[in-house]
Amino acid sequence: MKLLPLAALSTAAALLAGCATAPPAGPRIDTTLSARSQSDRIKYIIIHYTVSDLPRSIKILTQQEVSAHYLLTDTEQPFFYTLVDESRQANHAGLSSWKIYNQLNSASIGIEIVNPGFVETPQGRVYAPFPPAQIDQLILLLKQIVARHDIKPENILGHNDIAPQRKQDPGPMFPWKRLADAGLVAWPEASRVAARLPLFQQQLPDVAWFQRKLAQHGYAVPQTGELDQATRNVMVVFQSKYRQSLYDGVPDAESAAILDVLTSPVPVMAIPPTVMPQPQPAPGTLPTE
Repeated sequence: MKLLPLAALSTAAALLAGCATAPPAGPRIDTTLSARSQSDRIKYIIIHYTVSDLPRSIKILTQQEVSAHYLLTDTEQPFFYTLVDESRQANHAGLSSWKIYNQLNSASIGIEIVNPGFVETPQGRVYAPFPPAQIDQLILLLKQIVARHDIKPENILGHNDIAPQRKQDPGPMFPWKRLADAGLVAWPEASRVAARLPLFQQQLPDVAWFQRKLAQHGYAVPQTGELDQATRNVMVVFQSKYRQSLYDGVPDAESAAILDVLTSPVPVMAIPPTVMPQPQPAPGTLPTE
């Protein structure tokens, strides 16, 4: 028998050992560290209506290019369909912007509500209301999403807020005030609006003022100083959210007061220092210096 050299035996043993050990399934990753500078990808919640009945809404949102994370039914006892996981992007916002963000699909959760939208009548456009039971369910879901992603109240928006030139949803019948009462969205304090109203009734700001304030609030609005159609469209969206009794797109004193309150920080009252009582001298003695 011919014996193999020691080096050959070592090489053979190494090869056999390699065959017995499976190759690594992926890169070696250490997860013990975490960067301080990071934030949740989700920063916005966008609310829509479907302008369709439930069966057609399901078909559109599951089989076509548009999608949403949640679909709220209009059944007697409304409930949600989960259509896209919150960790993934849904295609619901389209061409959109709010403050410094554009293309909000990548930074938002979309919620579609089954609602017929509006019909055109000889008296004008008539919007459909939202049943209270739907809004009850919506508020419950919004509170959960806000808790998961730390969404700021000013970042719960309508589709028309982020695309005022082409979208109307969720429309002037959507009860934003109910969301405000639930602590979910920012809302102008009525007493502050009333205090500012006489000032704007005496002298209405020019269009440039409205354009600057609307942009400060978050809207994409032209800064032309002219009441062009694009500016009127933004005014309609703003009024249909915060003053649903009249949303004609005309800058007026009440709209100015509401807008001024929304874009002005609440003044912080200075707390006067506590004055400690001075000790009084005993009867018959002189006060010391």
